[in-house]
Amino acid sequence: MKTIIYMVRHGESPYDEGTERTRGLTPKGKIDIEKVTRILINEGIDMIISSPYSRAILSVEGLAEHLNLDIKVFEDLRERHFASSLIDHAELMTGIRESFNDPNYTLPGGESNAACQNRAISVLKPIIEEYRGKKIAVGTHGIVMTLMMNYFDSAFGLEFANQLTKPDIYKMQFEGLELKKVTRLWND
Repeated sequence: MKTIIYMVRHGESPYDEGTERTRGLTPKGKIDIEKVTRILINEGIDMIISSPYSRAILSVEGLAEHLNLDIKVFEDLRERHFASSLIDHAELMTGIRESFNDPNYTLPGGESNAACQNRAISVLKPIIEEYRGKKIAVGTHGIVMTLMMNYFDSAFGLEFANQLTKPDIYKMQFEGLELKKVTRLWND
């Protein structure tokens, strides 16, 4: 019995310092998310879960409305916390690269890849087990999505994360907790 997880990376979001939880989608992001809904609407999705961040919820909200499903929000699906203070883009990219070389690496006050992966998988694994044979859409973010996928297949690492788009959709097919197949559904 196959369980299907649809990882839905959020649409384009305006980057404003200090609004990590509440920032929404850009006009382009909103248009792209309409396409996400069209792609997934006939997949037979049974359940929708999401990160608590607005941009992730907004990215699956149209689908939830069309399917008349509630979005179950899980705090532990939030994006990885990179550092306790503002850092520039170059420092962030160096930190991300280093964290894929060493899963326990973290910038000051930040969260490691290992910690982020553990908290996200503590949500995803029980859902895969409890909803065996069902189809679940997950509103998510680039790094946490990569880390969840990496838990089941180490081929999903930094190179994969670097090629993701906003939005993006990956269909993961499981038998039990074994990942059998991954298909990209988004095409821009």
